[in-house]
Amino acid sequence: MTLARIETRVRQDHLDVFGAFHTTPTDNLANMATVILLGPLEPAFWPHFTQSHEYLDAKADPLDRWSTRVIEQAAHDLGGEARFPFDAPVQPFISWAIRSGRAWQSPVQLLVHDTAGLWVSYRGAILLPDRLDLPTQRQSPCDTCPDTPCTTACPSQALTDAGYTLPVCHSYLDTKDGQSCMSQGCAVRRSCPVSKNYPRMDAQSAFHMDKFHP
Repeated sequence: MTLARIETRVRQDHLDVFGAFHTTPTDNLANMATVILLGPLEPAFWPHFTQSHEYLDAKADPLDRWSTRVIEQAAHDLGGEARFPFDAPVQPFISWAIRSGRAWQSPVQLLVHDTAGLWVSYRGAILLPDRLDLPTQRQSPCDTCPDTPCTTACPSQALTDAGYTLPVCHSYLDTKDGQSCMSQGCAVRRSCPVSKNYPRMDAQSAFHMDKFHP
């Protein structure tokens, strides 16, 4: 088993490897040696998902149901097990992301990814019994970001390097000015230079914002 083989398999479903790490005994992941984190492969992810029966059947939680179906099948094909950030018991996806060496805590405390920037999201993970060869860890893009635009991008000042005030955020989203965040996604996430090079569709951001602020 190689990381290249895993990438080839998951890209069939417009997913991509967003990081990987080797387990330790303290993870309590019996017989599993490598965790592979999966996120959307842009820009085709959203058009692909919106053609799925989960999206079209008008039932609740279409993206989570789609993720469960396709990642469980991929895990089966690769000889591993699937885990999800929306399942119980809660899986430590944030700490897993940081351990992968491809995600870090940004100045506004949100995770930032080397490819997806502040748009980073994890649809699931595949746990494998093989200890794969993994690339060396990368450097956080925040280390070379000269202006840290994320710290000043929030139009309501609800999210800055001083912290996050959830009620202020929700109140702003109810205003006329807040509709740009609702239709295009969080202004702070959009401000990240890495995010700007990650071709996530506005429709996907609007979908998530509607779940966050129905």
